[in-house]
Amino acid sequence: MIVIESAALEDGGKGIRFPLPALGEFATGFVVRFNQLPYAYVNQCAHVSVELDWNEGDFFTAQGDYLICATHGAHYRPDNGFCVLGPCKGKSLKSIEVIEQNQKIMINIASISK
Repeated sequence: MIVIESAALEDGGKGIRFPLPALGEFATGFVVRFNQLPYAYVNQCAHVSVELDWNEGDFFTAQGDYLICATHGAHYRPDNGFCVLGPCKGKSLKSIEVIEQNQKIMINIASISK
């Protein structure tokens, strides 16, 4: 379980990356806040296995309305990870269970498997 302070995530702002050892030595996940709720995903484009952010934690488009793959330009809905634009249209990011309570965001990385 990864636990971060709720205040660490700004709505539509930078995401926070975390390791996902179950998926490999260099695999990461990330959590962002969108419309006041936290969402967590495996940091891997649904098109080709590359991380989404080109600067650490930069997952949103300039408008802050979609998550974007810096390599392919694929656009994903922040609330469900569904790809609406780009080479993987119709596919989705792999979501990770996340719960927010008592000013803490708890990310259940144990729910992720290869």
